[in-house]
Amino acid sequence: MLFSENGVRQIHRPMGNKGQIISTIWLLRWVAAMAASFFVIFLAACSEIQRPAPEPFYAESTPPSKQEFRWSNGKMPKTIDPARAASAPETDIVRALFEGLTETDAQTLRAVPAAAEKWSSSDDFRTWTFHLRKDARWSNGDNVTAFDFVTSWKRLASLGDKAAHPELFQNIIGLGAPRPASSPATPPLPPDFIPPATAVVGQIRNEPANSVTSKHLESAPNANSASTKKPDEKGPVASKHAPVKLGVEALDALTLKISLERPDKDLPELVANPIFRPIYGDGGEFETGPLNASTVTNGAFLLANVSKDGIVLDRSQTYWAAAEVSLDSVRFVPKDNAEAALDAYKKGEVDAVTNAEFEPLVLKLLAPYDDFRQTTHSALNFYEFNITKAPYNDRRVREALAVSIDRERLTVGELESSAQPALSFLPLGERGNAKFALDTERARQLLEKAGFPNGEGFPKIHLLINRNDTQQRVARLVARMWKQNLNLETDIDVKEPAELEAVRASGEYDLIRRGIVLSTSDEMVSMAAIFGTPATPRNDLVAPGKETVKAVSPRMEQPVQGPHAVEPDEIIPDTESVPPLTSQGTLATEDAAVYEIQAIPLYFPMSYSLVKPYIKGFETNSLDAPILKQISIDKDWRPNATRQER
Repeated sequence: MLFSENGVRQIHRPMGNKGQIISTIWLLRWVAAMAASFFVIFLAACSEIQRPAPEPFYAESTPPSKQEFRWSNGKMPKTIDPARAASAPETDIVRALFEGLTETDAQTLRAVPAAAEKWSSSDDFRTWTFHLRKDARWSNGDNVTAFDFVTSWKRLASLGDKAAHPELFQNIIGLGAPRPASSPATPPLPPDFIPPATAVVGQIRNEPANSVTSKHLESAPNANSASTKKPDEKGPVASKHAPVKLGVEALDALTLKISLERPDKDLPELVANPIFRPIYGDGGEFETGPLNASTVTNGAFLLANVSKDGIVLDRSQTYWAAAEVSLDSVRFVPKDNAEAALDAYKKGEVDAVTNAEFEPLVLKLLAPYDDFRQTTHSALNFYEFNITKAPYNDRRVREALAVSIDRERLTVGELESSAQPALSFLPLGERGNAKFALDTERARQLLEKAGFPNGEGFPKIHLLINRNDTQQRVARLVARMWKQNLNLETDIDVKEPAELEAVRASGEYDLIRRGIVLSTSDEMVSMAAIFGTPATPRNDLVAPGKETVKAVSPRMEQPVQGPHAVEPDEIIPDTESVPPLTSQGTLATEDAAVYEIQAIPLYFPMSYSLVKPYIKGFETNSLDAPILKQISIDKDWRPNATRQER
């Protein structure tokens, strides 16, 4: 069928074989066109049909019939001694077996009552009183008393550097090793995430004759002790030695008094750390032999079985809140590597996986699933200034370098989203605020006010880092940012970890890379872990509310001199007043650290976990401190119901 120029239909007769061929070709073209049209319509119809939703969970399995929580949290633990529990898996087991004065709320990271039902402090936060529960019991039925805490903390102090975190108890009078007042605080520089013992305690003081003396510290249990007998609770005895003030005292069986060298408003958060949990007896069972299933404990669970296949905990019937504990048992399933843990989770052999180092490709695979969790870890990577050198004794220079770094680009690019930008010093709780956001315009203005317009005349930055591929990539990117944003050159000096401390002690650097784990939500202790605690008062710093502060190194008593020395009225930031410092002038608060800018925070690493959807109450947090007594298993959970809800 054809049409004329005027649109009138005309009929043509066949024109032999040639005409038939033309007609056949025309027919085939018409059929093809119609088929294409139908195909397009079919695709359009299919697009209206919703595609099947991807599986919401990496691994589904039927909830267990009993309240048993199976947890893969690393390799087989080496100890259950609270004093030596530095990290998971040991800390996870210690939190379940032993209960301290307080516990860390898994969501807020604030202190909640535990063995102590209430507490109070003096107005200056240097004296704290904790009141223990009358119904707190050891697993053998004995009462938990204030004397147990005194004995346990004396033992903790006697371990010294053998304790998991000796820096945590240095502020308690008498528990830290005394140091000469003229000795500077120079914490060791770890290669990666190892908290240094930095705090400094005060001088030994005289005390009344009836107080705890040095003889008690000397008589603390040692490695040769194997006794599990509970110490005498009659109190201190006389000593021929000069008395030593001990800042932990049992006023009576249920009242514990703690005295501090420096004010600490967050002490209840600090004593929730596993190292402060009491033990029964002198700790002899922790010094010899393997893990002992007969160990007396005071937590929500007790040790039921230890074997090569793992550790089993049972709910303690003597625990003061046993009726509130849902789990009947906890099975710790050790795995040597992340691949083995992931395989066990996929097969339904464990209910949760934590403390596993997943490869970047595995993290990308797991990211879409609802049972995969990512949490900002309480660890900080940062560059520390050598503020004894010009021009880094100028606060404006330090701030310019800090706010000219694009941390989003750093974490997404070089770190492949395995870290969070550190816009302040603390990632914990609600304190992590954006204090060091990228602001290139302000950075250039600050540098110009400091006498270096467009970077002119600024000496090449000497950045010291440890030999690590990741840290070298990070340093190169930061150096490019300083060049692009401030026109500054950087010399990256790579050293072996063993060399770092020697170079740091010599002062032959401008900035040095450090990494540290923050094992508590106590603000003052965390600041001391990052910056150290000056051994001498910072009299050069003004009292709270004043308008100026001198550019002074915490290791020096006189203002820094040099061609770029800063006059007090030149370095006031855009704030109403100087953040409060302690009476000793230490960087006791994050606000004070932000004001001083003695270091540049870079990023917080991430931690990862897998938790089955039928597990309730397993809260992941920055301290990696879930509370097992709050966990339960929803035996009615079904995967189909979850899909319908989605």
